[in-house]
Amino acid sequence: MRALCGAIITAGALLCLGLICIAIGLRYQNYPYLDMEGHAQWVKFNTIDTALLIGLLTSLLALLIGLGIAFVGLAYHHHRRHLESLHHHGRGTDRATERLTV
Repeated sequence: MRALCGAIITAGALLCLGLICIAIGLRYQNYPYLDMEGHAQWVKFNTIDTALLIGLLTSLLALLIGLGIAFVGLAYHHHRRHLESLHHHGRGTDRATERLTV
């Protein structure tokens, strides 16, 4: 269940990142690509609008949290299934054996 919740959080964060990318593209589509000398101009990260910057950082943070929850939840799930398998096969019936198999 933990891995599924982490995957749902990650999917929501990825959808939000896609929408933020579209919003940044729409906001800065009329930004001149070349300056007077013909050099390429770029919108610097610290000059992006505050609302877009907060949305971008929040969705990146949610993406990292979701991936962390998914990986930890999946690792915990596999650990419990491993201990359950040892229990069903007659090895690992006490807590001392359980600690050794980690």
